[in-house]
Amino acid sequence: MTTAQRSDISTPHGATLAVRDWPLPAAVLPRAMVLIVHGLGEHSGRYEHVAQQLNRWGFVVRAFDLGGHGQSSGAPGSLADDNRLLDDLALVMDRSRALLAPGVPLVLLGHSLGGLIAARFVSLSLRPVDALVLSSPALDAGLNAFQKLLVATLPKIAPNLRVGNGLNANYLSHDPAVVAAYRADPLVHDRISARLALFIAQAGAQTRALAGLWTVPTLLLYAGQDRLVNPQGSRSFAQHAPADVVTSQCFEGLYHEIFNELDAAPVFAALQQWLAQKFANQAV
Repeated sequence: MTTAQRSDISTPHGATLAVRDWPLPAAVLPRAMVLIVHGLGEHSGRYEHVAQQLNRWGFVVRAFDLGGHGQSSGAPGSLADDNRLLDDLALVMDRSRALLAPGVPLVLLGHSLGGLIAARFVSLSLRPVDALVLSSPALDAGLNAFQKLLVATLPKIAPNLRVGNGLNANYLSHDPAVVAAYRADPLVHDRISARLALFIAQAGAQTRALAGLWTVPTLLLYAGQDRLVNPQGSRSFAQHAPADVVTSQCFEGLYHEIFNELDAAPVFAALQQWLAQKFANQAV
């Protein structure tokens, strides 16, 4: 099975985004490209097993490290300006589409913060997206009253101030090996800037407010026992979105990283079934 190939993309802002590609054999026309957007504090290398499974199903896969994450430039957890996450995704998408043969669709797959970024990107119609997959998206960060107060004040005073993100690794997965690997990963960090926290707080509500207008085919998969984001954000989005556009499934007993759970087979099965339906006419 193909392992990731590393490359970099330089942005107009002088930053560098680390990119990972999982290609198919040259003679194989992919059913689609899946572009993965990772979560807060982590990096795209943690999606190797997801990418390899997608390869087996006939999809070419690309992922990148967000600014201030992984091997991309920027202080850990930083956000250079309010729109940088969306601008960077647009840039990566443009470069990715340029690599595809005509007619090959592009699918966004975002997890947690990445799911929020991908959903906000789609809600604003920043680029054409053929399909969207959301994994435990941070549509409601579950902020308490004190955290909401901080988010309302700190970005105005010190937008670049970085503090601990408060994520408890014990609630990533029921698999102790996943938790241990996360804690030992030198590319994982626990920082978040005031500006990034504000983006998360605002973009979730803004995206949920547009659920009723959703037009991009979307698969929403989320964890019922999520303690890192509030699953009610996903429930609310699904309730207000058109049922013929958004397919949602809650995995009641799972923690946040649904693709990294002890029994992730039902999650992968749901993803495979949905992708097969959406891209049934694409060559394999």
